[in-house]
Amino acid sequence: MRSEEQASVQAAAAALAALRARGATLAVAESCTGGLIGHLLTEVPGASAVLLGSAVVYANAAKATLLGVDAGLLRDHGAVSEPVAAAMADGARRRFCADVAVATSGIAGPAGGTADKPVGTLCLALAAADGVHAWTVQLPNLSRSAFKHAAARAVLAAVRAWAERQP
Repeated sequence: MRSEEQASVQAAAAALAALRARGATLAVAESCTGGLIGHLLTEVPGASAVLLGSAVVYANAAKATLLGVDAGLLRDHGAVSEPVAAAMADGARRRFCADVAVATSGIAGPAGGTADKPVGTLCLALAAADGVHAWTVQLPNLSRSAFKHAAARAVLAAVRAWAERQP
C-alpha cells in the first residue's frame, strides 16, 4: 500500500474508532472524492458498525435527486460551494438516518478552475443534530489523486474531531 493510501486509511480508522467509542453512525456524500472516502472507511475491519452508507453524487442532478440539494443552491452558488456542501451533508444525514454526515465538493484539476474557485478549491461540510458546518480550504498544486486523498483526510479529521467532542 502506498504511503498516501496508508495515511488515508489510518485517518479513516481513527475516525471510525472515535465514532464507535461514542456509539455514533456516519453517512458520506462525495463529489470530488468520487467514492474514495467510502473506500477508505471500508478498508477498516468493522466499519459496518458505524458507516451506514455513502453516496457518490458527481453530477448536479444526482446531488438534487439523491440528497435533495435544492436546484436554486446549485444555480446560485455552483456545485463547489459551502451552501451546496452543507446541503449535501444534511441530505446524506437525513437519507441514511445517521448521527453525523460529511460531504466533499471541489475542483481537483488540472482544469476547471476559475478566478473565484481555482483548481485546488475544496468545500467540506459536516452535519449533525446540532447543525451543519461548512468550510473551504485550498489544496493547490496537487495531482488529482493527491487532492482526493488530502480531501478525504481533511473530512475524516473533522469527523474524528466531532466525535471526540461528543459526550
